[in-house]
Amino acid sequence: MQDPTPSLAALPPGALRGVTVLDLSRVLAGPWCTQTLADLGANVIKVERPDSGDDTRAWGPPYLKTADGQDSSEAAYFLGANRNKRSITVDIAHPEGQALIRRLALQADVLVENFKVGDLARYGLDAQSLLALKPGLVVCSITGFGQTGPYRDRAGYDYAIQGMGGLMSVTGERDDLPGGGPQKVGVAVADLFTGLYATVAILAALRHRDLTGQGQVIDMALLDTQVAMLANLGANYLCTGKAPGRMGNAHANIVPYQVFETLDGHLILAVGNDKQYAKFCEIAGHPEWATDPRFLRNADRVRHRAELVPLIAEALRLQPRQHWLGQLEAAKVPCGAINNLDEVFADPQVQARGMTVPMAHPLSDQLQLVANPIKLSATPVQYRRPPPLLGQHTDELLGEAGMTPAEVQALREQGVIG
Repeated sequence: MQDPTPSLAALPPGALRGVTVLDLSRVLAGPWCTQTLADLGANVIKVERPDSGDDTRAWGPPYLKTADGQDSSEAAYFLGANRNKRSITVDIAHPEGQALIRRLALQADVLVENFKVGDLARYGLDAQSLLALKPGLVVCSITGFGQTGPYRDRAGYDYAIQGMGGLMSVTGERDDLPGGGPQKVGVAVADLFTGLYATVAILAALRHRDLTGQGQVIDMALLDTQVAMLANLGANYLCTGKAPGRMGNAHANIVPYQVFETLDGHLILAVGNDKQYAKFCEIAGHPEWATDPRFLRNADRVRHRAELVPLIAEALRLQPRQHWLGQLEAAKVPCGAINNLDEVFADPQVQARGMTVPMAHPLSDQLQLVANPIKLSATPVQYRRPPPLLGQHTDELLGEAGMTPAEVQALREQGVIG
């Protein structure tokens, strides 16, 4: 098979060329952040535990298939958040391992970690200790609850954060309908949003470092992020003092803006303004709805949701899904199908936008990854390296850090590295 991963020499310089990130994070929020930085051209060094590595290496099945169709050791979960990185294994409980991390940190621009609050201080690898050695270092700590507050010592996981941060109180079917009750989002959005907010914070801190020479500490918490991403629902509560509830597939502030059943399936109708609503009424065969005082403006439709939505539901059940989608799309009324992942990755728009990327992997020629959605004209996202095998680049990275093969072998014999 021809190698689908371009050679490093053939790639244009990335936007973050020259930036080295020491990645001591694991699972999702931290690795999502560092993968984004790596895609943008940063040199990311992933530090893992000898023998086991990042927890998500074992979070399968599914696993990447080898050439003979057997499961490899590489879980799909790990593969989805760790491309463009090089892996080194270091036992930081060992004094020599701690010294090695300090050595790597002194050569880095950014350090990302998600240890429990206070854990790295036991090894002299906390932010203040590292900044004392290198004042220009940017240190990003990602935890469940942050470095301050009464919950600072608690472990934080996305599922629990979705509950604690209010997301599950507004996600799922209404309590008075079948299937009602708390529901988590299908992907770990608190982790993913925290990873992206951390990326933004790191870029801001690097800009400050470039202007002043001073690094800083970034304190990212999943709970903080979850509260922030409540967005309009959080604003609704703060304006009214009334906690919103679950609304299923409906929208708290816009009507009609939800899933409707058709003759042969479901569609999403997402009317965003009164002009679009009038067009929809014509297509639905009920132009009188557009002039009815109860439904004239969006605010009226929100107040009279219980009267309008059943009327729309009855009308849309009369024709198949494609009948409605074709007419609505032609009239530029926002709408959409509800696709499973087979349909998503077969969608011509998704394919045209290049949202999958093949990469050569040491264990398989079949690796496909979801692409980065960022489109930059001058410094495009790069796909330089497949997700690494555990410790794959240990010798290479230590050589770049100035260590001789004999020194590397001595560390390996002491169990400091894998």
